[in-house]
Amino acid sequence: MATVVTEQMVEDFQRDGVVLVKGLWKDWVEPLRAGIERNMAEPGPYAAENLKPGEGGRFFDDYCNWTRIPEFERVIKGSDVAQVAASLMRSERVQMFHDHVLVKEPGTSKPTPWHQDGPYYFVQGRQTVSFWSPLDPVKEASLRCVAGSHRWEKEVLPTRWLAETSFYPDSEKYMAVPDPDAEGMTVREWQMEPGDAVAFDYLTLHGARGNNAASRRRAFSLRLLGDDARYVTRPGRTSPPYPGHDMVDGQVLRQDWFPFLR
Repeated sequence: MATVVTEQMVEDFQRDGVVLVKGLWKDWVEPLRAGIERNMAEPGPYAAENLKPGEGGRFFDDYCNWTRIPEFERVIKGSDVAQVAASLMRSERVQMFHDHVLVKEPGTSKPTPWHQDGPYYFVQGRQTVSFWSPLDPVKEASLRCVAGSHRWEKEVLPTRWLAETSFYPDSEKYMAVPDPDAEGMTVREWQMEPGDAVAFDYLTLHGARGNNAASRRRAFSLRLLGDDARYVTRPGRTSPPYPGHDMVDGQVLRQDWFPFLR
């Protein structure tokens, strides 16, 4: 494995729910850039533009495209990411969940709202990991993660980014979205080079500032599952929805849609 994962990195990930993995995809930057260009030229059914009228720039995102974009599939299957995920999660197996592309063009001042990924998903488990990797150098527009938030007793209320409304009807079971800066929470963030990656738990609260730089901020994310991840019913349509999946509570995700990478 070319990417070195130290025991300290594993301990940091387990304790904080987030760790920096330098150079995870440094040899795969050009294929990922090509894949993002293909994705933006040929968006999938879940593609979204996340700006309201009058907001400057462009904030594009799309997910669940790896089976139709060959560059993404090459990176997922050919890189060290599954082995890195296994080490960080302390998991024997690593199962594919989905890919996610997020692009903030220059002058996009809108931030990515603070959120946890887990409440949007139909999976639960302590062995989960997302990788967020910029394909352009980033400073202020880097991912920001709240250390230890993956261990909070209540999940954070999931909301729709554009409409800013609750994702599910029963909002009382969730905690309100906090303001980590105002509340003095420990926020981890790094200046990053193309191919570096932030690895974080699905329940780690995270967000990002707007991109006021003169360059693009293209990011590729990959969501993977470990040994204990199981399907769980949510009180509404999940994101991603995967219609017609026919899974039931407690089930390992169906392997024909979500293959094991190791």
